[in-house]
Amino acid sequence: MISFDAAHKTVHYPQDRRFRIWVRPSILIGIAAAIALLLFAAWIEFGLVGLPYVSPIPQVYPNNFAGPHGFPLWVRYCHFFNFLFVMMLIRSGLSILMDHPRLYFNDDCTPGSEWIRFTPIKVPRDRIWTAKDDARYISPLVGTPGYRHTIGIARVWHFIDVHGFIATGILFIVMLLTTEQWKRIVPTSPVVLAQAWNTFVHYATFHLPPEPNGFYGYNALQQIAYFTVVFVFGPLAILTGIAMSPAVVNHFPRYPRIFGGRQSARSIHFLTMLSFFGFLVVHVALVVMTGFKRNMNHIVMGTDDANPIGMWLGFVGIGVVVLSWVVAHHLSWHHPRGLQHALKSVTYPMQLLTLNRLVPQQHYSDQQISPYFWPNGKMPVREDWKRLVESGFRDFRLKVGGLVENPVELSLAEITRLGHVEHITMHHCIQGWSGIAKWGGIPIKTLIDLVRPKPEAKVVAFFSFGEALYGDAYYDTQSIENVLKAECLLALEMNGRPLPEVYGAPLRLRVENQLGYKMVKWIERIEFVESEKQLGAGEGGKNEDDEYFDLLPNI
Repeated sequence: MISFDAAHKTVHYPQDRRFRIWVRPSILIGIAAAIALLLFAAWIEFGLVGLPYVSPIPQVYPNNFAGPHGFPLWVRYCHFFNFLFVMMLIRSGLSILMDHPRLYFNDDCTPGSEWIRFTPIKVPRDRIWTAKDDARYISPLVGTPGYRHTIGIARVWHFIDVHGFIATGILFIVMLLTTEQWKRIVPTSPVVLAQAWNTFVHYATFHLPPEPNGFYGYNALQQIAYFTVVFVFGPLAILTGIAMSPAVVNHFPRYPRIFGGRQSARSIHFLTMLSFFGFLVVHVALVVMTGFKRNMNHIVMGTDDANPIGMWLGFVGIGVVVLSWVVAHHLSWHHPRGLQHALKSVTYPMQLLTLNRLVPQQHYSDQQISPYFWPNGKMPVREDWKRLVESGFRDFRLKVGGLVENPVELSLAEITRLGHVEHITMHHCIQGWSGIAKWGGIPIKTLIDLVRPKPEAKVVAFFSFGEALYGDAYYDTQSIENVLKAECLLALEMNGRPLPEVYGAPLRLRVENQLGYKMVKWIERIEFVESEKQLGAGEGGKNEDDEYFDLLPNI
């Protein structure tokens, strides 16, 4: 149990912790029909002609076996580390998913259009319901780090482990293809498909087919399963993860369309997680059913015998994985800043060299504008903002100062006269939802040309009338390099109308190569400073300070 102050306890321990999985009936019917069809075909074949022929397993003579066999040390190590990384990816992924517990096959994320949701709540229409309100509690026994609104640390673990997952996968595939081990899992003849079906009929009708010794080879169904996990699920998980990057999507808008769109990529990413988990369950069940001690010796010791040492060392390995979850939980809640800095030390330099160099160049049409756009953030409660709302923001003056040669105070009318432009762009929230909208305003470059930052100014800070999740004024920062990029706006309009209060009136920031929390709403003033370390807790923004978000969220 983690001890929280009152503000944090309200967030992390919500009163409503109900959990419910709802799936669109047509999806359930389709899945059930596909499974029933396969089972029906298997039973029809069994009823008409009996069990199909599966070649008997010849006696294996190890000294004379010429094909690739056994599990070299690199296979055994990759097997362990893949299990370690995949389990942490699943658990941290579940924590991320619960921050927006809905999945879609459309990019507007309109409530009610999801194909699956992990919440009993239907979005109320009689009041403002933000994306933060929609987030659900998840137990730390299931997710890492668990609780609610902990997506910052969940992302830390997800990205730390994805580096290990990719490195392990690359090593495995390189070694696989440079040795004869590839012959064990890569089908080389269409006959394998027929053999796989025959094996499936045995399983579907509750008969065990002749079982090969996995030390020397797999049956056809196992071979296809291993091939799919290595060469389909793994790459697909990585590629769909990249398709959720705002920097990638907004520079290469055709890329996410390969998967049906940004939200379809998110759904496929989730389905690959289920596929990994489903494979793991079936794989473990078959290991137990077909000779547990011998199979454990195969993958732990690299030997083909029934000595119990492999089984006991296997249990030790599983214990190490479970212990890693305990350590991760402790670090998440007692040393979150250290985790944040550890990830930053790895990813920040890489992003500066790769994703952050991508210039937004997306082009959406008026017809693609989302019918619904999730509101988010805490609406300002300050009396001065409420008075500005009542006056239609006629008395508002944007103060731009700090390390500039020409500090200014500008009304909305004066800002508009600096040069009005419009862009239709896709918004990417760190919680997972997206939406397309038309934003009108002035390029930040125009504002920079007006105020003329001093040479020592490297960072632009945007301060909000609104509050952060745990209180205090919300702010965030951007490097001058990023606000000079194309389509970076100080927006006054949304979809051709003055910016609505709920979406950030009087002004909000648009930076299209990053996630939405960097796009400050309800902007009160702007300051040019030497470094983000001079503000708040020095992490670059209120979410970065309090929730351990990324300083540069290009993905």
